Amino acid sequence: MSTPSTYKNAGVNIDAGNSLVNNIKDLAKQTQRPEVLSGIGGFSGLFSLCQSQIQNPVLVASTDGVGTKLKLALDCQIFDGLGQDLVAMCVNDLICCGAEPLFFLDYYATGKLEIAQATQIINSISRSLKSINCTLLGGETAEMPGLYQSKDFDIAGFAVGIVDKNKIIDGSKVQFGDKIIGLASSGFHSNGYSLVRKIINDKNLNVHTTYPFAKESLAKLLLEPTKLYVNPILEILKKFEIKAVAHITGGGLVENVPRVLPEFCIATFEKAKIQTPELFRFFQEKGQIEESEMWRVFNMGIGCVLVVKPENEKEILRVIKEMAFEASVIGEVQKKEHSQSSVVFI
Repeated sequence: MSTPSTYKNAGVNIDAGNSLVNNIKDLAKQTQRPEVLSGIGGFSGLFSLCQSQIQNPVLVASTDGVGTKLKLALDCQIFDGLGQDLVAMCVNDLICCGAEPLFFLDYYATGKLEIAQATQIINSISRSLKSINCTLLGGETAEMPGLYQSKDFDIAGFAVGIVDKNKIIDGSKVQFGDKIIGLASSGFHSNGYSLVRKIINDKNLNVHTTYPFAKESLAKLLLEPTKLYVNPILEILKKFEIKAVAHITGGGLVENVPRVLPEFCIATFEKAKIQTPELFRFFQEKGQIEESEMWRVFNMGIGCVLVVKPENEKEILRVIKEMAFEASVIGEVQKKEHSQSSVVFI
């Protein structure tokens, strides 16, 4: 007599999924803002804007993932920082226009659901959201054997924020002579890992080795979570104008900064003022990467850029330092000459 077919036999464990949802409910409660009407458990999450004091409210949305950093995390079995990576990649984009993050949703897809692993990642998401007063409003877990191999998984995030229409940061007020402040990154963040992993494989690098330039293993350095820039920027905006903000992701300073500058402006950076961590140079040497390629692919130690008035730079740096972030003036906005590149390094 043949065995009856079940969903579990097909590779989908409904009970495991339900167990994870129960874990997520507890974690989501820790992030809940007063505007939440209903969160985890329903078919959708409800968030009221009635309590908002903003006169001309504009909702801002962003979505992103972590990329092939996930593969490295699987290889090393280190998952604790991935939730922060996911949150940061979304909310760091929201803050570029001055939006305060309100709520976040996650999508977790895998070939075989590992409850402990998934809970660890959701816990990291929850901690990160709590630190910036953003609600985990909902999400989705999908177990898809055959589409994802074995324990492979992918995560995606979706964030919604709010900003006053009259206070949107769009770069339109940028002027010649404005200063460019660079906030330090915590390594590669969540970009460039396809190249990093290629070098690891090509050069047979042992990621569990601690190399002379560092105090931790290569794996821990590479899986350091992406910094969250929401709190320092919101704090600065309470007292000072920020004319433009760029989240430095794939494309580095070369491609991300021009996105927030008027066409008639260029960003002139002083390389000597950008403290590029040894981790970047280590991979440049191992992979024989050209200097121009390094600056086009990686953040090179700068995770976020602010364009501000020259007279405010010192006070803004003070605020950033008080919030335990590292930052320095790394460049200036200048007039763009005919056919000149939008980014210049000196």
